Amino acid sequence: MPLDQIGQTLASIYDDLVSEGVPEHLAALVRRVRQTDAEATAPHEPPPLVADGPVPRLALVVEDDPEIRALAETLLEETELDVVGCDSAEAALTVLQARGGDVALVFADVRLAGAMDGLQLARAVATLWPRARLVITSGHGIRRPDLPREAVFIAKPWRPLDVLVEAERATTDPAPPVT
Repeated sequence: MPLDQIGQTLASIYDDLVSEGVPEHLAALVRRVRQTDAEATAPHEPPPLVADGPVPRLALVVEDDPEIRALAETLLEETELDVVGCDSAEAALTVLQARGGDVALVFADVRLAGAMDGLQLARAVATLWPRARLVITSGHGIRRPDLPREAVFIAKPWRPLDVLVEAERATTDPAPPVT
């Protein structure tokens, strides 16, 4: 499905998202996707040439504890993914808006600084960037929070091998189809 149709489809369900309890700031993000798609289809200058070679895939680490974020970033730097760390869901959404198609893995804590938590971020990613593998973590004694069905939950303290396995799956498993 072409990107402009995806944007139109997402924008058309804006009211449904709000009525289903999706926070207004996520629904506003859907609205921005529609505006971005409309701008992309408008006549404009050709994009600048990009260097040859594949665009690096990203692992997005979303954790408000700087030590845990640094540990996860260091661990994921051992994979073929480029790593970007964010301390809030809002910062992660900024990265996703800019490079969402390049994001292979979103590794996020449930509790985050800012207005959004990791569960809201997971729902936004599942809706707007369904090709990204979602790995959600928490150290607050919960078994599996209410997550999108395709998300993986790893309780803290997580084992490095578990995180690396999910990073490997993010780079080797075929992306789910966009519907």
